[in-house]
Amino acid sequence: MTAFFDDLETRSADERTDSQVSALRALISRAAELPGYADSLSGADPEDINSLSDLTKLPVLRKSELGRAQAAHPPFGGFSGGAFDYVFQSPGPLYEPGRLAHDWWRFGRFIHAAGIGRGDIVQNCFAYHLTPAGAMFESGARAVGAAVLPAGTGQTDLQVAAAAQVGTTAYAGTPDYLKVLLDRADEQGISLSFSRAAVGGGALFPAMRQEYADRGISCLQCYGTADLGNIAYESPAMEGMIADEGVIIEIVTPGTGDPVPEGQVGEVVVTALNPDYPLIRFATGDLSAVMPGISPCGRTNMRIRGWMGRADQTTKIKGMFVRPEQVAQLVASHADIRRARVIADRAESTDTMEVLIESAQSASDYSDHVQALLKLRGKVRVVKPGSLPNDGLVIEDRRSYD
Repeated sequence: MTAFFDDLETRSADERTDSQVSALRALISRAAELPGYADSLSGADPEDINSLSDLTKLPVLRKSELGRAQAAHPPFGGFSGGAFDYVFQSPGPLYEPGRLAHDWWRFGRFIHAAGIGRGDIVQNCFAYHLTPAGAMFESGARAVGAAVLPAGTGQTDLQVAAAAQVGTTAYAGTPDYLKVLLDRADEQGISLSFSRAAVGGGALFPAMRQEYADRGISCLQCYGTADLGNIAYESPAMEGMIADEGVIIEIVTPGTGDPVPEGQVGEVVVTALNPDYPLIRFATGDLSAVMPGISPCGRTNMRIRGWMGRADQTTKIKGMFVRPEQVAQLVASHADIRRARVIADRAESTDTMEVLIESAQSASDYSDHVQALLKLRGKVRVVKPGSLPNDGLVIEDRRSYD
């Protein structure tokens, strides 16, 4: 097996940027013809996109908007521009198209990086019904020449028997279900032949990865969604996740489309360069951060730190919703404010709100400013720049409901 899936993985930064800008222009032209983008891309000129930073000229598309559009214009809300072979349903409900075309969701790159290829038999334990994960990973396995046992979820005893009798060599599924299979096989005195695992859809904790390594199984994880397909993936270097070559990733301040500095935690916004389903600046609602440099494995695309929590931190305080967009507006509306964080808590059975504001103007009083934007009065405390945690939280709910 060659070291890389294709030459795209080792392009120079300039080569990749030039290619992505060209693809982005074509994508915008394509999307502008679709009913779903009639308002958001009205007047957008693809020739105005001369660099990836020009993406900020375009609006962010959120799942709530997609859901409303799909309710009005089922099944895809006017955002799918091509024929489709599948219709999938995700919680919401939201509907996603799928194609039988070669590696349509781009999981082959990840599965290749996980060391799976021709001669392997992949036990695919992702769901095949309604949700797209099973089809996504099967398509990726076919892209690398591997055979697939379409096991789906559940029926653990049957899965253990099939794994032993078929001789499956690789596992695809959630990180924890592999342990369920291995433990059940141990109970039954059955030896399984898994040596590699490609996982997603849940947290791969270090102790779990080490347990698999102790059993002789190399386990790598990816980050993807039902809407976008594969977004980023681990390589054997296991230093962050490498952006897939078919997407453009931005990390923005939650509730906005404004990019954060490299290394700062923010919301993951993704543009999928897929003319069949051109999601442009699609907000995942997930938190992550860009890692500096390139992977030691030799792949040259940007890296992110993987999934770091949820960006949708909307909470209700004293009966009023406080949203990340309001906190972003608070920061943007005053030149002295660097960052801000709202803390919700309880005192004597009553909600409390404290707003921490990073500002060099330690003597400033921002109380009226906070009340005007958040529609709530609370304690406001000015802290020195750089003192708030870099965890992506702009609203922290410390209340316990036990």
